[in-house]
Amino acid sequence: MTTPNLGLPFILQGQAQKEVTHNEALIRLDALVHGSVRSRTLATPPGSPANGERWIVPSGATGAWAGQTGRIAHWNVNAWAFYVPVTGWRYHVEDERLTVVWADGDWRDRIVGTASGGALRLIAVEQELVLTGAFVDTTGPAIIADRMIVLAVASRTTQAITGATSYNVGVAGNTSQFGGSLGIALGSSNIGVIGPTAFYANTPIRVTAAGGNFTAGRVRVVLYGLAFTAPTA
Repeated sequence: MTTPNLGLPFILQGQAQKEVTHNEALIRLDALVHGSVRSRTLATPPGSPANGERWIVPSGATGAWAGQTGRIAHWNVNAWAFYVPVTGWRYHVEDERLTVVWADGDWRDRIVGTASGGALRLIAVEQELVLTGAFVDTTGPAIIADRMIVLAVASRTTQAITGATSYNVGVAGNTSQFGGSLGIALGSSNIGVIGPTAFYANTPIRVTAAGGNFTAGRVRVVLYGLAFTAPTA
């Protein structure tokens, strides 16, 4: 017999080797309570995991994780244990710095959602740009996504800038939307708060030189926004 939510084993009346059952329960508690996982995208089990480390197994996982999609993989001493999630389980995903919850049959990164897959998510993604020429655009996750509502874009000069006397942060066609005449000295920062603004195409954030072209320097930008998911059924 086990408990209904965490599957902790009961010590039965008259049971021999009670410490075995008790220790199994402690291991489960250590794996599942106040949880944090290293990643939810790693498909190949790590070669040398530290004792106690955990992952969420993604679809298509191989090796010892094959067939364990969605489960918590827990390395305990010298073996993998896999735990089937129950609605409401929450885990902090270390490499993404966000919390996911098991709901409606999947791990969800969302503030609120519907049974048919509709979801509202809060986004914070960053990219450091190496500055050269008249301007530099973000790539990858730091691009404003189609149908995203942007709340702010923050910036910080992470390497002193040369060639320009200041810089602007915005998008093509509105190059100072998130800040203008920003400092080129190391450590200069800005939080470009705007009224919630919807974008209807994938749009890079642009850092534009003022008073000359960039010849050196780096700027880190952070995009804050709301993203929406249409129902899947």
